[in-house]
Amino acid sequence: MTALSSLWAVVITACLGTSMAQTVSQPQRERSVQETQSATLDCTYDTSDTNYYLFWYKQQRGQVTLIIRQEAYKQHNATESRFSVNFQKAAKSFSLEISDSQLGDAAT
Repeated sequence: MTALSSLWAVVITACLGTSMAQTVSQPQRERSVQETQSATLDCTYDTSDTNYYLFWYKQQRGQVTLIIRQEAYKQHNATESRFSVNFQKAAKSFSLEISDSQLGDAAT
């Protein structure tokens, strides 16, 4: 069983000259699946900015790896290898879908 825990979503705004408040919530902190199964990690966010980027990071001991990013102005969902996002701008939802999960997907 692969434990996919603590994959963090981070909202980064591209705002010049002002400071925008952001809130990120990941209701399910841990997800366990069998290898080769798909896994979905949900995230909601709040920002007052209109031009922003969303990132999914994988955090392991001593390192952080960028998995995938989504530009808020793009209509299509980002895809990178086995990782894809379901970005719902109006609902402020940003889920990560991992297909064909592997032991290396585990994080702390």
